[in-house]
Amino acid sequence: MPFEFVRRRKIWYTISLLVIIPGLISILLQGLNPGIDFTGGNVLEILFEKPVKLQEVRESLREFNLEGSWLQQSGSSDFIIRTPALSQKESDRVISGLEKKLGEMTVLRNDFVGPTIGRELTRNALLALFVAGLLMLGYITWRFEFKQGIAALLALLHDALVVVGIFSIFQIEVDSAFVAAILTILGYSINDTIVIFDRIRENMLNRKKGQAIEDIVNNSIHQTLARSINTALTVIFVLLALYVFGGSTIKNFILAMLIGVVSGAYSSIFGASQIWVDLKLREHGKKAMA
Repeated sequence: MPFEFVRRRKIWYTISLLVIIPGLISILLQGLNPGIDFTGGNVLEILFEKPVKLQEVRESLREFNLEGSWLQQSGSSDFIIRTPALSQKESDRVISGLEKKLGEMTVLRNDFVGPTIGRELTRNALLALFVAGLLMLGYITWRFEFKQGIAALLALLHDALVVVGIFSIFQIEVDSAFVAAILTILGYSINDTIVIFDRIRENMLNRKKGQAIEDIVNNSIHQTLARSINTALTVIFVLLALYVFGGSTIKNFILAMLIGVVSGAYSSIFGASQIWVDLKLREHGKKAMA
């Protein structure tokens, strides 16, 4: 007897809620940890020639009243410092002071983003998500049916909430690369869902008399399961390699992608088609009652 992906859908819905609800609570209570792309400020990445401790850098920043700045260590002597907006003169003073106290170093980057750019970026990010959602709904409705479009969008919303929620719980910095990761995740996840929907459509055309819709969808998921898992695993392997060897500047982007790809594979197999089944059964129930 094949494994039941559809008739056990309440279990999969419960697992999703157990992941999403803590994230939503975290978003309401503590929000996200926006990077300078959204808040404005300076981000300074420096590499000391000798090993330096995180506390030493923080103590050195105290001289400039920047001891409360966000500070991340990557490796034994590589640090990323995020400060409020600094003028060029102030920024030069900080760099000079750190070098004087902690030894020779190389400035890998020193970026400034104004708060106006941050507000514009936020607005454009939300607009991009809205437009992407509308285009996907339109395409899936044209290619399949409206209810499958709704099911696919709910599955994508699931993926986005999982990623955003985990970033909120662990207060991982959110920047413009995070927005790019969310859009990439939506594009990746919808591909797998479309493959399953396509197989469901083919099987619905050859539906036997009296065959339950749950069985058709379950068979369709089984027929595409190997492809879904293999595709997800190959992407995950690449992302894991990039996370380990890719450097600190892309770590958060890769982490968002990793969470999103895992969540997308889960929602494609355990979520989207099951939501469509519930929508179809609800439609049939209303017709039966009419």
